[in-house]
Amino acid sequence: MTSQRTRERLVQRLADKGVTNLQVLDTLRNTPRHWFLDEALSHRAYEDTALPIGYGQTLSQPYIVARMTEILLGAAGKRLHKVLEVGTGSGYQTSILAQLVDEVYSVERIKPLQDKARERLRELGLRNVHLKHADGGFGWPEAGPFDGILSTAAPRFVPQGLLDQLAPNGVLVIPVGDQTQSLNLIIRDGDSENFVTQVLEPVKFVPLLSGTSR
Repeated sequence: MTSQRTRERLVQRLADKGVTNLQVLDTLRNTPRHWFLDEALSHRAYEDTALPIGYGQTLSQPYIVARMTEILLGAAGKRLHKVLEVGTGSGYQTSILAQLVDEVYSVERIKPLQDKARERLRELGLRNVHLKHADGGFGWPEAGPFDGILSTAAPRFVPQGLLDQLAPNGVLVIPVGDQTQSLNLIIRDGDSENFVTQVLEPVKFVPLLSGTSR
């Protein structure tokens, strides 16, 4: 179930669903998603579905990972140097970003998840990832500003702290909402305090919770 053919089938499914960025599709094809799951679930790694990773968290559906990554890269319209990820989780989305941008700064509030992710990223040889155990809603101010920010958890409202950490023309891709959620693309207008928001499609993410957990 972790064969190249299974991966190819998944990538074809993503392309059929409308993901067009070939770099993104190639990166998903070449990244071992089964590494980011407990062994008992690894046979389901290349299904296009979200899967549990413990602590009430999930490994995002491959379509959502591909779609959010494609939106982030496309909206930026240039090579991204510094990207902030809110919610490291298993490290899968982190590993996809790390292969497509220069530097990834990723915050995770659940320490055991972060520790596992660190190990996996090291095994993959991804050395351009910086991890921090922190409340995701606050981002990583001292490492900013960021060309791009991607959140893998949904706040009820967009945190002002994340908007403040966007570089001029920076791009934020974030699910927003409570019972019903939608994926939002927010672009900072130059170096002004104006932000242009596009609501893209309905999504379902775990909520962005405050505080940290060891």
